[in-house]
Amino acid sequence: MKQLRALCLLALLSVSLCMPAQSGSPAAPAPQAQQPAPTIAADVDRQVSSLEKEIVSAAEAMPEDKFNFAPASLNIPGSEFKDVRTFAEQVKHVAASNYLLWGAITGDKSPVPMKDDNGPDSLKTKAEIVKYLKDSYAVGHKAARSLTPENVANTAPSPFGGSARFSWLWMGTFAVAHGFDHYGQMVEYLRMNGIVPPASRRQ
Repeated sequence: MKQLRALCLLALLSVSLCMPAQSGSPAAPAPQAQQPAPTIAADVDRQVSSLEKEIVSAAEAMPEDKFNFAPASLNIPGSEFKDVRTFAEQVKHVAASNYLLWGAITGDKSPVPMKDDNGPDSLKTKAEIVKYLKDSYAVGHKAARSLTPENVANTAPSPFGGSARFSWLWMGTFAVAHGFDHYGQMVEYLRMNGIVPPASRRQ
């Protein structure tokens, strides 16, 4: 009899250990935070932000006294750096192109007169050039955030001359592709001067 009672108690104990700690039905999983549906404007604006971070940090990393550096000054044997842009000209070219491309969507013009896509000759100091660059990204964000499924196929004349017309979507995204092209060149200019680009530094 005692053995039967002990077996019953053991069985009850086993069942109680297997039961969930709380009574009632199992708790439902916590609802996942719903992500907003992607939009053309948000995706292009995210690209503009990514480019802006890399380009502006690279421009700010170059010391003032190196802003007019060009690789030709290193006289590297077998190199072909004749007549390439200086670091300052790289930055001004990116900013000027931003105004031409994104401004074709927003109607914004360069606040400083320029003869071509190399940017204003009147900007000489690092502070002036970096401000011009940063201001061009404000136009980029404005252009990106204005894009909708209804207007991305709108066209504007090529900002670089000729009879071609390009869609607003092309203008918005090509400015990003173009900027990253020049970012790669700016990175090389920094490294030629012993400067690790901010994006490559260990955190």
